[in-house]
Amino acid sequence: MKQAETFAVTVIAKQFNGKGNLLLTLKRADALALPSYTPGAHIDVAIPLCGKRQYSLCSAAEAEDEYQICVRLDAASTGGSHWLHHQLNQGDSLTISAPRNHFPLPTSSRTLLFAAGIGLTPLLVMAEALAARAADFTLHLYLKNRDELAFSARLKSLGDRVVYHFSSENESLRQHIPDDLLFIENSVIVACGPEGFMQNLQRLSQQYGWNSDQFYTERFKPSTVTQPINTDSFDVEIASSGARFTIKQEESIAEVLEREGIEIDLSCEQGMCGTCVTRVIAGQPDHRDDVLNMKQKAANDCIVLCCSRSHSPLLVLDL
Repeated sequence: MKQAETFAVTVIAKQFNGKGNLLLTLKRADALALPSYTPGAHIDVAIPLCGKRQYSLCSAAEAEDEYQICVRLDAASTGGSHWLHHQLNQGDSLTISAPRNHFPLPTSSRTLLFAAGIGLTPLLVMAEALAARAADFTLHLYLKNRDELAFSARLKSLGDRVVYHFSSENESLRQHIPDDLLFIENSVIVACGPEGFMQNLQRLSQQYGWNSDQFYTERFKPSTVTQPINTDSFDVEIASSGARFTIKQEESIAEVLEREGIEIDLSCEQGMCGTCVTRVIAGQPDHRDDVLNMKQKAANDCIVLCCSRSHSPLLVLDL
């Protein structure tokens, strides 16, 4: 596997940030500058015995020499959030990747941000960037209870641009539909949250006439929506060498390329993080990921190697 750029960082602060949420502040261990990033970016965090986990960067704009991530304790955690909450201590070291951004803030005259739970982390940075340039936006934040609110001071500074919805107070998206969804022209929806919330928001947006190219999302877990899958074998060609390999029904492109010694970046291996996105020179990908947006998938000029397949007999990859 090709190794992505990584950094050793020190946990300089560990603090609670709303019930169930842990805010970690990280500084580079060698005191050099951390890479800059744009709203929507995330990093990989290497967690002992658990592997890599992806977390959105949520540092305030003025925090140029540090990164912050906010991690919710997941009752169904396979170890990542549990380890960070209960075993990581201030002063400990972690290894992280350089930032990647497959969820960039789109350009639009009007932006509606919809965050559910810890889905606030990338959208808060987007909201602050929009506020800094006096853009037209509203952030709708959905939580179960008021005590789960994270980043209260930063949200307060955004004033009435933030609309709070608490399901314990009958304000969930299923119980109340924001009037903002009625106004579609020159607008985009940018959303992050659990799968059920995302599916409901997408259904509502379609019901009110929003087009798929106005809807930008980032999910916590791979989509559970059942889709027809092309399981036929196909070939991939490496453009730089002309080498061809057959991808069988039970194999992923990434598995075959790694076995053949082709260097690729891999991380989540679930079509979630975007680490293995690769340019397609020829052929028609069968997109199976939750990274690329509708426009990117329609363009058919890139593919997520860990999960996607091919509609065409041959894919030529820019490797």
